[in-house]
Order: sequence, then structure tokens, then C-alpha cells
Amino acid sequence: MSEQPFIPFHIPSIGEEEISEVVATLRSGWLTTGPRTAEFEREFKKYVRASHALAVNSGTAALHLALAGLGIGPGDEVITTPMTFCATVNTILQVGAEPVLADIGADGNIDPASVAQRITGRTRAILPVHLGGLPCEMDQLWSLAREHGLLVIEDAAHAVGAIYRGQPIGSGSDAVAFSFYATKNLTTGEGGMVTTNNSALAESMRILCLHGITKDAWNRYAQHGNWYYEVQACGFKYNLSDIQSAIGLHQLRKQEHFIEVRTRYARLYSEALAGVPEVDIPPEPEWRRPAWHLYILRLNLELLDINRDEFIRELHRRGIGASVHFIPVPLHPFFKEYASRPENFCPRALTLYPRLVSLPLYPAMSEDQIRYVARAVKDIVTAAKRRKSISLAAVTP
Repeated sequence: MSEQPFIPFHIPSIGEEEISEVVATLRSGWLTTGPRTAEFEREFKKYVRASHALAVNSGTAALHLALAGLGIGPGDEVITTPMTFCATVNTILQVGAEPVLADIGADGNIDPASVAQRITGRTRAILPVHLGGLPCEMDQLWSLAREHGLLVIEDAAHAVGAIYRGQPIGSGSDAVAFSFYATKNLTTGEGGMVTTNNSALAESMRILCLHGITKDAWNRYAQHGNWYYEVQACGFKYNLSDIQSAIGLHQLRKQEHFIEVRTRYARLYSEALAGVPEVDIPPEPEWRRPAWHLYILRLNLELLDINRDEFIRELHRRGIGASVHFIPVPLHPFFKEYASRPENFCPRALTLYPRLVSLPLYPAMSEDQIRYVARAVKDIVTAAKRRKSISLAAVTP
């Protein structure tokens, strides 16, 4: 076992500002959706340069509201990636539509060429996922959408603060869904945001977000007293509380600093590992600013005598937490029916999956910890390569 204090896969960066704001919220008497949530929405839409932002209780809720608000439902197909968390596909199914999986490109994101091959007369939308905070090739996806009259809904659960060709992720598509889960770059514990430039969609999602009620608490009180409300749609309970928004406000104000630190740490990893043939480092194209939510290493398993699970166990033995993002959608039993269809076959995603390891990367780490993790990676793969060479030499005539 390592003498190094254990480095968890993630520690949230919560400061005194967030704590003080939560205490002030508790003392205010307004705990559910109220003035702090409204302020959070205003600041967030300004940050991503969108016309509208709606705070919700999860990134999943944000996706669901976008799909429902755009009228996607039974008979429709939505093209998305197999390299995502199950929520992306679940929300497509929950509105009654059918998920279609397009394969990934070299960067791990959805491949526009594969998307083009999947488009049919039933396709209504493309749902790309910015894996690890690396923006997808959106120009090609938007071009396909225009050509075929499709909607584009971005799953930006990893991508708060990411920039694509000079534009923040959050304003370029019909709707963009963000997650503020505990491990995300911006956290409210649980929470999310959905942004759009479409005023009608924004209003529809706001109504659906809270039971289909058309009047908010402020207007109900002003017009009728606090007893009156109108239900005009079959809505959901997706609103974000002021307690959570109090955290989110200060997390948002720190995002540029967080991304600067994450970028510096990611580059330290890449500099340390660039000359190691047993691993491939993540891409960083010049025209995309990743949010660096994840640092996803790729193992070149043909050079090693260990698999990915053994590699992660070796990291853990050295006091390092690691994870895998993601188990591809086709490998989950629930999605077997969809995965078995020829149009959903994604060989590149299935080939990449066994190689993926997400290393710890967050502002609460130190540069010394980053260097320690990089050294551990090199030590593990060097030993594994040496053992493989010895093994091959032993069986060579």
C-alpha cells in the first residue's frame, strides 16, 4: 500500500462564500424556488450568452424538459451517442421517442458522418454529448440539422465553461442541458440548467418544470392572493430550490478560475505522459476550449500485460481514485433491444471502452498530487510492458 494520503477521484471546491450564502438563504425564510434561483438563472444565461435559462433539479430534468418542450414524442427518432450516461437515452424513451445510436469519432464524441448515416424520415433531433467537457464538432452537426430540418439538443452535463469556436457552449442549439451534480465543475449538490434562445420553448419548459402551472408564485400573489394557480399542461416537479441556487451562484462566479486550474492540471498530465507509448492522452484542439471536467486516459492494451480493471486496482493500491466514463449504452441490459438493431451498431465505441480510465482532476488537488498520479501511471504501465516483454520472450522459439 502507498504511504501517500489517498487522492479521491473527486472533491468539490466549496468555499466560505457558498456556505455563507446558504446560511443567509436559510435565514431568509425562502427555501424553495425564489429570488436566488432567479438570480442564478440571470447570471448563468449571461455566462453562456443565451437568451433564457431555467434552473432545474438535475441535468436529467433539463434534458427531459427540452425534449418535451420541443414536442418530441412517439414516432420520432433522436440520434445520440453510445458514450454517455444512461440518462441521455432514458429521457428520449421517457418522451416516447426512439433512441438511435451513432458511432463516435477519434475524440470520443459523436461522429457527424455516422449521424448522417442514421438520419431517416422519422428523425426529429440530434442529441450530442460533450464527453468530458470537450465540445463536439458542432458546425457539422448544425449543418446536418439545417439540411434535414432537425432540432439539436446538446447534453452539456460535462461542459459548463467549454467554448466552441469562440462561443460558450449553451447558446448555439435549440436547447442545451447542463448538470450540477456533486462531481461536476459547477455543483449545487443536485441540480441543472437548460438554456435556449427560443422564447416560446423557454416559456413551455418553465410551465412544464412545475406541474404545468402557468403563473409563478410572485404573479399569483400579486393578482389573486397566494391561493390561485392554473394548470395548463401535464408537467413535472423539476424546480431548483433557493438553497441549491445559493451554492450555484458562487460556483458560477468561480468557473473561470476553476477552468484555468483544470486546464493547467490537464496540461501537466499531458506533458508528463506525452512520451509514454502505453497510453494516449486526451485531445485538445486549438478551436475548442474544453471544460476539462474529466481527464480521460486511453490505455494501449496491446502493449500491456494488464487490463483496464487491473490498471485501476494498481492506481488504488498507490492511493489514487479513478473511474471510467462511460459504460457504453449498448452494454446495459435494459438497452439490449435497441443495441441489437443494425442501425445502432457502434464498433468504435465498443472498441474504445475497455481502454478508458478517468484520472482525478479538480481544483482541490495540488500540482504535487497531479505529478504523483502521472508518475504512478508511468510506473504501472512500464512494469506491465516489461512483464509482457518477458512473457513474449519466454514463448518465442
